[in-house]
Amino acid sequence: MFHPYIATALPFILSLLVACFVIATVSILYLAFVSLKETNATLKHPYLTQQPFNRYPLGIRGAILLDYFLRLFLPNSTVWLAGHANILLAHVNPKTVPLRIRWPLLGLWGACLLGIVLMIIFWSMMLLGRQ
Repeated sequence: MFHPYIATALPFILSLLVACFVIATVSILYLAFVSLKETNATLKHPYLTQQPFNRYPLGIRGAILLDYFLRLFLPNSTVWLAGHANILLAHVNPKTVPLRIRWPLLGLWGACLLGIVLMIIFWSMMLLGRQ
């Protein structure tokens, strides 16, 4: 049914998607139950001066965590979302943030963004492989 290359690549892509899901799940659980207060205390997002993190809707909580991720892993960017995060969190020095704060953010947002790319590739291959 599929071209041999597509038939070989599909299980690999699906296993990467499952790995992304597992990594994102472990990261969000670790953030939620272990390090969220420490992360917010260390990085001090400006929105948290208005009200506590738990009082914001889920979308804004995710945006705050995305700002943390973008500041820590794209600190020199000046465009789009990363540039805005760098402006909001200019007081954070990414080199001094400990690893216990960094890895759950990288796991969560890195796995989500990689999963989106993999999902686009997966569906493109499925559509191209149809005969």
